[in-house]
Amino acid sequence: MIDLYTAATPNGYKISIALEEMALPYNLIPLNLMAGEQKQPDFLKICPNGRIPAIVDRDNDDFAVFESGAILIYLAEKSGKFLPTEPKARSQVLQWLMFQMGGIGPMMGQANVFYRYFPETIQPAIDRYQHECRRLFEVLNDRLAHHEYLVDDYSIADMANWAWVRTHEWSGVPVEGLEHLQRWINALYQRPACKKGITLPPRQDASTVTKAGSSMITR
Repeated sequence: MIDLYTAATPNGYKISIALEEMALPYNLIPLNLMAGEQKQPDFLKICPNGRIPAIVDRDNDDFAVFESGAILIYLAEKSGKFLPTEPKARSQVLQWLMFQMGGIGPMMGQANVFYRYFPETIQPAIDRYQHECRRLFEVLNDRLAHHEYLVDDYSIADMANWAWVRTHEWSGVPVEGLEHLQRWINALYQRPACKKGITLPPRQDASTVTKAGSSMITR
């Protein structure tokens, strides 16, 4: 059994999608980020960085894993799914996973901050991050022009990138003219695990502070 500590964010959804795709049983443990539950001592023992998501594998001596990319690799290896064992294919999946971790996620995150949350309108910052997001989307589009998924077969790289790219409107980044990227976004919406994964946990009203609970999720 996997304990998943998470919240309703793209990084959190990566792992709920993966667990659903891999048909691994798990306990969903939402953390209220507005209440700072991710900074509490008990959680910091699991994730020293105080960020979600994190997991504890109860079937492996309560082994804790933090950082969403590391969690995806761990779960893929545990389940034997969505990460090839052939060295070149495996490397390609990891390359596109790192593309999300080092590019798509940070740039869209900064676009969100300056476009949605920052109290002042700093247009050069908004433009910088939105333009960089669009450039990264174009890289994905070029790749998807020749591949159904990022690396031939559907993989953890698709899960990671999709969890973020699907939110492009919130970041203020258009995908018009990127027909291959749009095709891929829509295709993943048709996967039951993707559709379910982005509802776990449900979004909370940011003004509401509640004690996190847990519920059993099984397949």
